[in-house]
Amino acid sequence: MDLQLLEHRVRVTSIDKSGLWFYTHPLVKLLFLPHRTRCKFFSLTETPEDYTLMLDEEGFEELPPSDYLHVAENTWRVLNVLSNGCSSSGVQTVGVTKIAKSVIAPLAEHNVSVLMLSTYQTDYILVRDEDLPVVFSTLSGELSIYREENGDLVQMNRGEATNELKKKSLFSLTVHPVQSPPNRFCILTLDPDTLPSISTILLDVLFYSHTSQSSSSAASQDIGLFHFFAFSLIDGYISIVMDTEAQKRFPTDLLLTSSSGELWRMVRIGGQPLGFEPTGFIALLQSSLAADVIKCRHQRIHLFIKKPFGSR
Repeated sequence: MDLQLLEHRVRVTSIDKSGLWFYTHPLVKLLFLPHRTRCKFFSLTETPEDYTLMLDEEGFEELPPSDYLHVAENTWRVLNVLSNGCSSSGVQTVGVTKIAKSVIAPLAEHNVSVLMLSTYQTDYILVRDEDLPVVFSTLSGELSIYREENGDLVQMNRGEATNELKKKSLFSLTVHPVQSPPNRFCILTLDPDTLPSISTILLDVLFYSHTSQSSSSAASQDIGLFHFFAFSLIDGYISIVMDTEAQKRFPTDLLLTSSSGELWRMVRIGGQPLGFEPTGFIALLQSSLAADVIKCRHQRIHLFIKKPFGSR
């Protein structure tokens, strides 16, 4: 396993559902008209509370400021996990357990918080821009870190790191509730050329699902269903996460999944936002799961940790 530092500088934002109307035009542009924007890193996730967007600075410029938009203070850098040596092509299949052990846990020891974004094609680890030197110092002894120069991947040397590691902060133990809704989720991909064929369905699922759910919200709560839909368009690759009920609305001949057609369960941590400061959550959860009786199938569990946002 190696890492590639991508050129993207990512902002993490949240849009209130009551203000979705204000952002319809820029979201449609980012979703369906990539040739009209310079954005190359775009991820949109809908939950019952809000819409979370992770997008590069070029995409961030498309979002007008308003009281509906909440923006995390930091800019985040993106590390792409490479499983095929230093090749960044094809589907990367490392698994969260190895990433947690080799990357997230060592960074947590030096008080470096991370965000993880998993897609159909690969896994991304996001770290704060100011933490990048610490990341190099912590990981470069065990992993090779590359960046792209003139179309080629070039290994970064240790001279680009720093010896000034962050001091590990003191913490108090906190018990967070854990929820696992009964939904079964699938991770899919799509040929970008066929995206217009499902545009109306995608718009309906993303932007109108909460209105149709209001009449059946009581029934959904009774059986514990959790609405979650994620769409990512990163460097030309599309990844979609949805539950099996939403999947039924899409044509089966356009959405692609793994040959095994495996389904995933969600584990949601925390009834309230946990913040961007806590470190090691994923590493701790994965180590616990790996030691349990489900160690052979733990990678099928999706971890969803809600984060809070500041104001723009």
